[in-house]
Amino acid sequence: MSLSFEDLDVWKKACRLAVDLYKILKSCKDYGLKDQICRSAVSVASNIAEGRERKSNAEFIRFLNIALGSASELRTQIYIATEIELISKSDSSDIIKRCKSLSQMIQALINSIKTRSTVDGERLLGVRIFIN
Repeated sequence: MSLSFEDLDVWKKACRLAVDLYKILKSCKDYGLKDQICRSAVSVASNIAEGRERKSNAEFIRFLNIALGSASELRTQIYIATEIELISKSDSSDIIKRCKSLSQMIQALINSIKTRSTVDGERLLGVRIFIN
């Protein structure tokens, strides 16, 4: 039986990070950067979910790569927010650590899907290999 996106630990951790960021930034008055940070955080979890629901390995990997990009955007925004003192150094350190962990988990999932996709004569792009 195939796992739903709700069963994926990486999705759960991405959602938790987004919620935590909303709480940290609750009283932030820099609405532009706050909005960008929250959008990036939500994008990580959302792209994991959307890709998983596409039911094709190629599509799932495409959306996981988008999630990786969003995690990188989020880290960049956190560095900036820390420099201009919107986020404390301790919160920043925790968030950066969690973002890097999420990126590693997403990359490991991509690698796992690629490895499984070559099993049983099927390539990642859905092209069958016919062996005589």
